[in-house]
Amino acid sequence: MTTRPGADPDDSESAVALTAWLASLVHNHDYASLAELRRPRVQREPHFRALWYSPDEAQREVYAQVAFLFAIYHQGRSKPAYGYGSLGDAARRIGSGNGRGPDDPGAARLIDRIVSSRRIPWRHLQHAVARLRACDRQPPSWSRLVDDLNQWHDRKARVPYEWGVAFHIPAPRAAAARSTASNAASSTEKDSTI
Repeated sequence: MTTRPGADPDDSESAVALTAWLASLVHNHDYASLAELRRPRVQREPHFRALWYSPDEAQREVYAQVAFLFAIYHQGRSKPAYGYGSLGDAARRIGSGNGRGPDDPGAARLIDRIVSSRRIPWRHLQHAVARLRACDRQPPSWSRLVDDLNQWHDRKARVPYEWGVAFHIPAPRAAAARSTASNAASSTEKDSTI
């Protein structure tokens, strides 16, 4: 199996397919479809096409909204950006020469608003994507964003927490912190069963 650019082996097949279709719009210079996706209140063929990739009705909003975010990021671009990492990783790239990520007060406030929201914070996500575009920084992996948002309310997935960790702690230290937290949680579960 060959992986597509920007795809992680853990990304769902439907999220990778949506990303490939969206990237093809940029690659083929289908600016009319991208413009339609940036108009979420007017449902036309590109919106419904984005929904085709959704494996079930419950996930349709996420697929439509990620298509919208993708179109916002790619406005005026001639090459598709598949992105990489989670939204927390991408938010670390927001900022200017004075500081990025946690060192940029605006980026820190933005990620705090995103990760503290109980519902999916669409407006704040749009702002994050717009900031990445304005800073000319790579977006998050679009397919991972789809999968993360589909798990937003899953307490085991802990998406907001993971995004916060990715934003505030550099990658190698974040992996060590997650490993320590995981070990502590499993030892607590073992102690409670004794």
